[in-house]
Amino acid sequence: MRLFAAALGTETNTFSPIPTRMADFEAFSLYRPGTFPDTPAEFTAPLWVARQRAQSAGWQLVEGTCAFALPAGITVRKDYETLRDEILGQLADALPVDVVALSMHGAMVAEGYPDCEGDMLRRVRDLVGDDIVVGLEIDPHCHLSEVMVQSADAIIIFKEYPHTDFIERAVELLNILEEMVKGNVKPQMSVFDCRMLGFYHTTKDPMKAFVRKLKATEQKDGVLSISVAHGFPWGDVEEGGTKMLVISDNDVELGDALAEELGMQLFDMRGKTHTPTEDMVQAIKRAHKASHAPIVLADSSDNPGGGAPGDSTYVVKELLEQGVRDVCVGAMWDPQAVILAHSAGIGSSLRMQIGGRIGDVSGAPLELDVTVTGLCRDARQSFAGSSAKLGDCAAIRFDGIDVVLSSLRCQTLGLDLFTNVGIEPADYKIIVVKSSQHFHDAFAPIASDIYYLDSPGALMQNLKEINYKNLPANIWPFVENPFAD
Repeated sequence: MRLFAAALGTETNTFSPIPTRMADFEAFSLYRPGTFPDTPAEFTAPLWVARQRAQSAGWQLVEGTCAFALPAGITVRKDYETLRDEILGQLADALPVDVVALSMHGAMVAEGYPDCEGDMLRRVRDLVGDDIVVGLEIDPHCHLSEVMVQSADAIIIFKEYPHTDFIERAVELLNILEEMVKGNVKPQMSVFDCRMLGFYHTTKDPMKAFVRKLKATEQKDGVLSISVAHGFPWGDVEEGGTKMLVISDNDVELGDALAEELGMQLFDMRGKTHTPTEDMVQAIKRAHKASHAPIVLADSSDNPGGGAPGDSTYVVKELLEQGVRDVCVGAMWDPQAVILAHSAGIGSSLRMQIGGRIGDVSGAPLELDVTVTGLCRDARQSFAGSSAKLGDCAAIRFDGIDVVLSSLRCQTLGLDLFTNVGIEPADYKIIVVKSSQHFHDAFAPIASDIYYLDSPGALMQNLKEINYKNLPANIWPFVENPFAD
């Protein structure tokens, strides 16, 4: 079997003040054909699994460009078109192929392209025709559009949040595509619009149990795969929101009925599928008074994984005002402060400003007398068997608070974000992470408790306060029962 695999994506926060440019792809992940490291990564899982199949089953793999950028604002049009056309050109040169397997995010928006995934898949289909098998793996924080479903033969979405199952889902995708080439299955995709927008933490019930149910249902005859498209609340697009996706084996009636049944079950759980956020000031007071430790405070509103700057100072400022000590914070994006810390060296004391560089969503810079306690060049942090770049990092200490500064914008994923610079997070009373949920896999085992903060920032947690212009109006929580009509 001859397979073409490539990757292109980012998660677009359409409210973010930070544009996504070619330089952002280059800084995070831009690999030309054949140069991607032979390690699994969330955004290139189909390619990595195809490499294993090439070795074990004799598949002929043609690798295309792999390009991903950290979540931010809308992608510059010419940069998206350049990367898209580069991959399409590579595919054209690779023809004939039996399979096209792509990895994208599912919520990428570029100037003039509100649905980059749909645009890419449509062009792939136009290029290869109707007889070539086309598959896609995407993130659950996606906008599952009609064009995407019409253009692909199979779309597989990560089931877990945090997304620890990207390799499993890539295996699932390639198994379906292989069986389709052999003529053993005929995938048919059915989508049910749940007409809601929300957050879905699969680490706890009811979502944990719901995912188990999806996996059990996949074992039934005629069902090839079931996915939940959570939707991305900070992507203001017409086809946003939560949707249920069922892939049947040539049984549209079964797929449609099952997608609706499961979709309505999920709708009935609305508002109960995540740990509610709590007021930042009160949560810090509660953590400070608690007799157990460590307590993790998730600064969800400044999560770079959702397109926030990652340089917000609101939580640190409140910690200082309340006189809270024995705290570690990571990571705050501040390349200039990192340069100053590296120039000064470990043990040096200096006055510097940190954070608050981007605008109102970041708060004001904090001017502090700090001591440099740790340094690391080209740091990385681990996540689900893969690793992510942090750039150069520095640890600084002031008033009983240790902060990890990074030169690359990245949400907190692994404990090594801290240990890279000599900080052992388990030794602290309070750990502040700039992440919404991806931190959970690494930090929950050491945490005595986790509080999700409703703090100021780019990722407003109260969705009713967001000024949507394109999202459908008939959707919960803006309408109590959008199915009433």
